[in-house]
Amino acid sequence: MVLVARGPHLAAIREHGLRLQIGGAEHVARLACTDRPAELGVQDYVILALKAHQIPENVDAMLPLLGPETTIVTASNGLPYWFFAFGAAPYRGVTLESVDPGGRQRSLFGPERALGLVVYPATAMLAPGVIVHEHGSKLPVGEPGGGRSGRVVRLHELLVAGGFDAPIRDDIRDEIWLKLWGNVCFNPLSALTCATIDLVATDPGTRGVCRAMMSEMASIGERLGLKLRVDIERRIDGAAALGPHKMSMLQDLEGGRAMEVEPLVGVVQELGRLLAMPTPTIDIVLALLRQRASSAARS
Repeated sequence: MVLVARGPHLAAIREHGLRLQIGGAEHVARLACTDRPAELGVQDYVILALKAHQIPENVDAMLPLLGPETTIVTASNGLPYWFFAFGAAPYRGVTLESVDPGGRQRSLFGPERALGLVVYPATAMLAPGVIVHEHGSKLPVGEPGGGRSGRVVRLHELLVAGGFDAPIRDDIRDEIWLKLWGNVCFNPLSALTCATIDLVATDPGTRGVCRAMMSEMASIGERLGLKLRVDIERRIDGAAALGPHKMSMLQDLEGGRAMEVEPLVGVVQELGRLLAMPTPTIDIVLALLRQRASSAARS
């Protein structure tokens, strides 16, 4: 395994290894690490673990890693570039600008390379090269079109060997939609209120906003033929059970980093526009979040 990292994160991993704090104990993984993907050559699997808004600007840097048999594992939040390369008409083939501007990922990576992976563990970066694990080990994986290919079985085996719960899903698109169903509201409300997820999910006011946003998104999913295996209340209760966890968008805001505004919230508004379906609550929260991001960038 080889890591691609940048800046202080890269320097810390090279000097001290990647430090993982799990259950009160620290584990150090000393792995090869570079900020120059081109020097690595063709890989079997390329796991995209960047923030979703960072992927478009790094597409060209990833191309030297790809050979005829390379699999791209999309592990970022939001909808992956291949999401509408599969599924039923009339939306098959749609490219979402909030996810894949100009369709470059789809054109240069190709949907046929892709496997889906959904990241459920809650973590936080304490310092460059230091990651603390707070909750969970589930990483569902799947072929975009379903089925058990050799490459998805091998990825499953590698993840299980690493201590993860990595079930193979025939409905990985539904699983990705379920994850976004939470992110569309939990992340922006956390950033707007600076509250941890347990407070966002249990305060009657913010819980009500979550419920309204999720209802709007669920209606869009129904139109697209996507299924949610839990109801709204159970999904919100599951978030509350994480305890005083800072959502990734709040972590980025506090760390002075750009937030995943468009891939997590703008994308659902874009889908609503595409389907001519109103998203009034999402529109309001998105407007506030964009202003919050703009103010943070100026400060």
